Amino acid sequence: MHLERLDEWRVRIPKDERRGMRTDVIAYASETLLEQIRKDLSLEQAMNVATLPGIVGPSLTMPDIHQGYGFPIGGVAAMDYRHGVVSPGGVGFDINCGVRLMNTTLYETDVRPRLKELVDQIFRDVPCGAGGQGPFDITAKELEEVLVRGADAVVRKGFGEERDLRFAESRGCLPEADPEEVSARAKERGRPQLGTIGSGNHFLEIQYVESIHHPAAAQAMGLEVGRVVVLLHCGSRGLGHQVCTDYLAQMGSAMKRHQISTPDRQLACVPIQSAEGQSYLKAMRAAANFAWANRQAILHLLRGSFAKIFGKSARLSVLYDVCHNIAKREKHTVDGVERDVLVHRKGATRAFPPGHPEIPREYAHIGQPVLVPGSMGTASWILVGAEGAMEHTFGSVCHGAGRLLSRTAAKRGQDARTVRDKLERRGIIVRSETRDGILEEIPEAYKDVDEVIAVVEGAGLARKVARLRPMGVIKG
Repeated sequence: MHLERLDEWRVRIPKDERRGMRTDVIAYASETLLEQIRKDLSLEQAMNVATLPGIVGPSLTMPDIHQGYGFPIGGVAAMDYRHGVVSPGGVGFDINCGVRLMNTTLYETDVRPRLKELVDQIFRDVPCGAGGQGPFDITAKELEEVLVRGADAVVRKGFGEERDLRFAESRGCLPEADPEEVSARAKERGRPQLGTIGSGNHFLEIQYVESIHHPAAAQAMGLEVGRVVVLLHCGSRGLGHQVCTDYLAQMGSAMKRHQISTPDRQLACVPIQSAEGQSYLKAMRAAANFAWANRQAILHLLRGSFAKIFGKSARLSVLYDVCHNIAKREKHTVDGVERDVLVHRKGATRAFPPGHPEIPREYAHIGQPVLVPGSMGTASWILVGAEGAMEHTFGSVCHGAGRLLSRTAAKRGQDARTVRDKLERRGIIVRSETRDGILEEIPEAYKDVDEVIAVVEGAGLARKVARLRPMGVIKG
């Protein structure tokens, strides 16, 4: 593999026609991060993505990249909407896994004395872990409404307010979703899981604003040093996983009919305009809507938890909700020409600049909020999108710190009680359904989130707004 460093923040892997590459790979990484990235197969996966029919511009990787299913996690690829392909591996099994940040009316000094009480209350109120029975007993008809209307279906039931929708990407709903394209098995898995966090790297964190780096943007978001916020990371649960599983199974034979071959069977794909491609996109949108509804339902439960501890005057409002496993039809300028493309973002976050029409008017002058979790023992970041993202990365940036250790490696030689006690000595209270929920997500399992953010800002893709420190963590 030949890498050329373009500048302090980017390297290029030139198009290699012998490998069937149709375009270059551009990887955003410092030398420190690049050394870590090269320890797995993520760059090779990005090169494989560059072979897909109809790819527009380079195959892109963000600084939090690590190896995934087919596409690398932290990968971005745009496909010509008329002549390109859609690949479930470019979205992932957890469709619309995303992050919702809630601002509160409380400060660290208010919460710290009752932190354990609050964490325990949330742990009781918000189900987490594998499987999981949610508190919302919805009917099959109500599930269909969720798949079509997304977060709005939950708000209409009285579990939220209109403002919650305005501050979610796409208002918490993708149009052209079709529940008929979602299998009965996917619906069966998803129906009991509305209002649940799940397991793996999904979490809910109580955090406070440690530092402000962009005062105007922070003011627009209602942030100040010491303010307590809540960060929620979850997705479409078993429903989304089953949608991906179902369509991957179908696409193997469909590829033969469409005479498509790929260097990795995990890159299963079909033409966007084919019947199979349109069916997948309609089902994917329905799963994405379920994920937004799920995060909205959890917000309703959270509001109840805070009210039980701090009274009804303690309010939670949505600062922003952004997805990072999705394929969306967008307009982007490539080589001076506006193109109609399907942007696959897998472990990558949308980051539109100031003035973009899809940004809530309250943020139009600062850019779209970008939410980047780190690890439960370090920090998370709030950024705003910059013009450089539209120019170079199809309006995309990183979605987190990125794994450094596999889940197996992270657990090796570790003791859950010791990890929990160590975090508690640093003022971080952790509750988890399982031992693995803690061990797989130890801070050492992740790259340095500050280094990742430095690359994103240095490359002109986004600007720092605020650094957040964890206080309480709920995991599956």
